[in-house]
Amino acid sequence: MHVKIGFVMDPLTSINSKKDSTFAMMLAAQKSNWEIHTIYQADLYTENEIPRTYSRIAQVEDNPEHWFTFHTKQDIDLSSLDVILMRKDPPFDIEYIATTYILQLAEQLGTLVVNKAASLRDNNEKMFITQFPQCCTPFMVSRNKNRLREFVNQRFQAEHQDVILKPLDGMGGTSIYRVNPQDPNLSVILETVSENESRTVMAQQFIPEIIHGDKRVLLVDGEAVPYALARIPAAGETRGNLAAGGTGVGVDLSERDHWICQQIAPVLKQQGILFAGIDIIGDYLTEINITSPTCIRELDRIYSLDIAGDLLRCIEKYLVRKKRK
Repeated sequence: MHVKIGFVMDPLTSINSKKDSTFAMMLAAQKSNWEIHTIYQADLYTENEIPRTYSRIAQVEDNPEHWFTFHTKQDIDLSSLDVILMRKDPPFDIEYIATTYILQLAEQLGTLVVNKAASLRDNNEKMFITQFPQCCTPFMVSRNKNRLREFVNQRFQAEHQDVILKPLDGMGGTSIYRVNPQDPNLSVILETVSENESRTVMAQQFIPEIIHGDKRVLLVDGEAVPYALARIPAAGETRGNLAAGGTGVGVDLSERDHWICQQIAPVLKQQGILFAGIDIIGDYLTEINITSPTCIRELDRIYSLDIAGDLLRCIEKYLVRKKRK
C-alpha cells in the first residue's frame, strides 16, 4: 500500500536521532516504503478553507552523523496526505492550538490525523488524569494559593506525605516542586508556580516509590507495550524525567500497570488517540501524554521491539478500513 505520511515536528536538524521517537516513526515509515513529508508549524496555512503546507520529502537513515536528506520541496494540499502525525513538542500555546485547527480541516477532507486534532486540544496532559480518579493519588487543580496551601496541609496531616506542585503547561520536569507545610519557602513556591495566582497548578500527593522510577508506559491504539521505561531520579532529585537527569531502566509491566491501562484504553480509542504515553509512579497514574510521547527508541533498544512499526501497522489498518467504506 503506497502511503503518504506527514510529520508535523520540530526541525529535523535539532533532534537527537539516537533518542527521538518521531525519528523512530520516520525510520519505520521508510522501511514500509511510505513517502515521508516533513512539516514545520510555520509552514502550515489555509487558502480559504483548504489546509496547505510547505513540505519537504525526506529520506532518513539511522546514522547520527547524517540522519536525513531532503529531496523534493513543494507546496501541497494537506488532504493529499493519507496520514499526518502531530509530533510537535510542547509548549501547548496558541500556536499549537492554531496548528490543530488547520489539521482538523485536513481531517474533514479525509486525512487521518494522529492523534486526533480535537482530542489534542481537549485533553491537557496533566488534567487528563482527572477522568481516572480511581487510578490516582489525591490531587487538586487550582491557582488559588490558599486553597493549594490547604491541600498541602491536609495531605501532610492525613498521610504524612509531601505534595508535588506543577503547572498544567509544563514538560520535561520543568517547574516541579516538592513541598510540605514545614517548608520555609512554601509561600514563595506557591507564588512562583502559580505566577501569583495567574496560572493554574496541579497538586498531587507525593509518591515515595519515585525512588524506583517514574514509569513511562506506551499504548498503541489502547494496547500497552508489555514493558515500561522506569526513569530513575538522579541523586538528590525528585523528578525522574530524562530531561532532568533521570536514568532509564527497562521493567515489566505490573498487574496494577495493566489495570491502569485497561481503565484508560477505552477513552483513548473513543477519542482517536492512537499513540499515548502514560506515567505511573508506584501504583498510581500521574500523567497521560498525548502530544508527543517519547521513549520508543529506549524501549526498542532494551527489548528489541518495533514500537514505531506497530504504530504504523495500526495506522495502515485504519487507512484500509477507511478505503473500504
